[in-house]
Formats: sequence, C-alpha cells, structure tokens
Amino acid sequence: MALSVRLDPLLESRVEQEARRRGITKSEVVKDALERVLGMKSPSALYRQIIDRQPYAVNEPQTEYSENSGEKFKALLRAKHPD
Repeated sequence: MALSVRLDPLLESRVEQEARRRGITKSEVVKDALERVLGMKSPSALYRQIIDRQPYAVNEPQTEYSENSGEKFKALLRAKHPD
C-alpha cells in the first residue's frame, strides 16, 4: 500500500539524514518509526534477543528486561575480554 505524507522541510531533512546514516531508504526510516510508535517493534525485545540469543517475536508483550541485563552484559564483556 502506498501512503503520501507531507513533511515540513526540517523533518524531511532529518529523515533524509537518518536514511543516509543507516544506509537505508527514506521509506524504511518512516516504516521503522511507525512500527515502533504502533508497538510492532520492541527495543527491549531486540535487546533481549541479543543478550539471550532468542528469536525475536514482533508482537511480544512489553516487559522490563533491565533487571538482569547489566549483569549479563558484564559477563559477556568479561568473557570476551578477560584480564
């Protein structure tokens, strides 16, 4: 489905900058932002996927994962860079 949206020049410039920074299209930047606002992408679920190496579920319930993530991250760093 195609959708037209009018953006003010400053917002359009920011979208273009973000697209260049990430190496993706302006459409992908807008889609990503909409998915986050609509709860279809969860940054905490993506973070947990990295920490726990679990598959990412798009509509996973929002849960706070910060309780143990600091310790898990420290353990990963220690394993990667033992002194």
